[in-house]
This record gives sequence, structure tokens and C-alpha cells, in this order.
Amino acid sequence: MKRVATASFIGTVIEFYDFGIYGTAAALVFPEIFFPALGQAAGTVASFAAYGVAFVARPFGSILFGHFGDRLGRKKSLIATMLLMGLATILVGCMPTAGQVGVVAPILIVVLRVLQGLAAGGEFAGAVLFSSEHAPKGKRGFWSMFPNFGGGAAITLANLTFFLTTLLMSDGTFLSWGWRIPFLASFLLVMFGLWVRLRMDETPVFKKQIAQSGTSRMPFIEAFKHQPLQVLLAAGTVMIGFALTYIGGTYLVSYGTAVLELPRTFVLAMAMVGGLSISVGVVLGAALSDRIGRRWVIVGAASVAVVWALALFPILDIGSRAVFAIGVPVTMFISGVATGPQGAFLSELFHTRYRYTAAGLSYSLAGMLGGGVPPLVAASIIDAFGGFTFGCILAGVCLISLICVLTVGETRQLDLERSTVKAAV
Repeated sequence: MKRVATASFIGTVIEFYDFGIYGTAAALVFPEIFFPALGQAAGTVASFAAYGVAFVARPFGSILFGHFGDRLGRKKSLIATMLLMGLATILVGCMPTAGQVGVVAPILIVVLRVLQGLAAGGEFAGAVLFSSEHAPKGKRGFWSMFPNFGGGAAITLANLTFFLTTLLMSDGTFLSWGWRIPFLASFLLVMFGLWVRLRMDETPVFKKQIAQSGTSRMPFIEAFKHQPLQVLLAAGTVMIGFALTYIGGTYLVSYGTAVLELPRTFVLAMAMVGGLSISVGVVLGAALSDRIGRRWVIVGAASVAVVWALALFPILDIGSRAVFAIGVPVTMFISGVATGPQGAFLSELFHTRYRYTAAGLSYSLAGMLGGGVPPLVAASIIDAFGGFTFGCILAGVCLISLICVLTVGETRQLDLERSTVKAAV
């Protein structure tokens, strides 16, 4: 299990480092180099719109890579997602700016962002299943949290690379070419990740499924035939983690620098602390879920999140460094607690024949709604109606997750190797 967890952790760190550095760049750099004609405010909206395109692509990536993951195996699909993510990320680092090629630049950046979204859509479910389908039942929550733990580490690593490049060079140099370094550096990480994944074996649960009854010809159709409601409810349940993570870890980087006018290095440092906070929350939430159940951990985190979302922006608008240093880590910690049980929750909810597709699709739909939409609309809503209004929207997203997880029920008791479709009640 240690080898499996290490492979899931490292692979997800690399995948979501690649996915995450775009978010940091979208907050700090891309409005000026890819959308300069729109001005700061509209450029930021356009930059986050391009950022959000990947979330729209994620469900399609879940269907594509989930199909092969359910038919050919988790390992092969995970290798393919890493190759696609690595290629797209390296090409972003080589991109010409709008000043060099005009409107072609933002078009190309959107295309590459779509490729990143397709890869990310296939990554998480495969990494989670790789851990959960190896894990003993009583510790499934703990072992299944390593992909999410890797996601927290990726947030820290992504912000660290931008922090160091910002610290070690002038603003002009950073905007000229320094922002490319985090993207180009991912080449070494991807090569290491591929080496780790190529050395791992297929999961025993998938092997048993093949030996007993073969694989599904159309996992996507089979998932919606047997468990359509669970796919949608799972997406609603998982949405809270995306909303809090991408507001706390991505949008607040832009908000802190552009609106609160805090120093860029300080904001990035707090984003790194936020990455550590979400990692701590993930471990706590996963460990608790093995003791009291997935349902009640998510219920508790969502309940706290509803209240915190209403208070977050009025607190941040005080404008002090101390308040910002509290707002980001607390937001990310709550997200981590809610996210910790999700790997086991998604694995347990769906049948082996279409588990990769169904879990990935639920996760990606949640990402599109919870991770893509809030950062996109945040700037315009806050500018027009104030931070509290956006806080109400964020609280509404958390409330939807609370209602969905209460409807789905507990999954801890379910067997991953069950031979018939059985949903939580």
C-alpha cells in the first residue's frame, strides 16, 4: 500500500501542478500578456474564462479516459493522462504572446487549456481507484486520500515556483519570460511521474472483475443505465471541495494583488500556506471518515463552509495582511476536510464495471460547476454587488453539497468487489 499510495500521490502532484500553475498564471500574468487590449478588469475575466474552459473539457476527459480505464485498466489510462497533461503544459510555456502573434495567442492558449482539461478529467478517478482498489476496507478512506493529498501538495508547489521566480527577478523580467519557467520545468516532473507509474501493477479489484465477468463494452451508457441519480448526487457532493479550493487557491491570488493591493510575494506565500492547509485538512477528513463515515465528515465540513463563505469577503475587505493570512488557509482547510473522504466515497458508490467512468464523470461535473464557474463570475459580481453577494453564491454551492451528501447516505459499508449494483441509501 505504501508503494501504491506513493505512486498515486506523486502522479497527482505532477498532474495537478501542471493544471494548477495555469490558475496562478491566470491570476498574475495572463491578463497582461494574452488579453492586454481588454484592460485589467476585463482581461482578468477573460483570463479566468480561458482557465474555466478546462473545467468544461473535464467531463469529456472523464468519459474518454474512463472508457479505456474501465476496459483496458487503470494503469494504462493514467499513463495516457500524464502524457497529455505534460505535453499541453510544456507547450503553454512555449506560447507566443498577444504582442507577438495577436489574436492567435489567446486562441492557442484556450486549445492547450482544453487538452489540460481532458487529461485532468481522466486523472483523478484513475488515481483514486488505483489506491482504493488496493486498500483494505477498514482503511479505504485513509489510503484513498493520497491523490487529494497530492493535489494539496501541487497547490503549494505551483505557488512556490511562481513565488521564487517573482522573488528572484524584476516584474519586467517575470512578465517577459520568467512566467514560462514553471511550465517548462514540468518536463522533468512528467518524466519522473511516468517512470513511477510504469513500474506499478494493475489493481486486484479490476483483475478480479476481468476474470469473473469481463469488462463493460460501453461504461458510460451502463453507468447512466444503472446509477444515473448517484452520478448527479455525487457531483453535487464533491462540488464543495472545488468551489472552496479554486476560490481560496486561485481567485484570492488575483483578489489579493489586484483588489486588496497586497504585495505579490506575500499573496503567493499565503497561497503556499493554503496548499499546506488543504493537505492537513485532507488527512484529517480521510482519517475521520474511516471512523465515523464519509457522510458525516462531509456534512460537518459543508455546514461550517456555509457560514464561512458568508463571512469570508467582508473579513478580507478589511484589507490587512493578517486578515488575508487567516482567510486563505481557513478556506483551504475547510475544503481539505470536505475533500478527504471523497476518494473513498466515489469509489464505494459505483460498480467496478463502470467505476472509473462514473467516478470521473461525477468529479469532473463537480469541477465544472464548482471549480470553473465561481472564479469566472467572482470578479464581475464582486465589482458590481460586493463581496458579500458573491459569498452568498459560494454559500449556496456549499449548501447544495450538504443536501446531496445527506441524500446519498453512507458508503463506508459497501464492498468494492460486489457483483451486483448496489447504491447507498
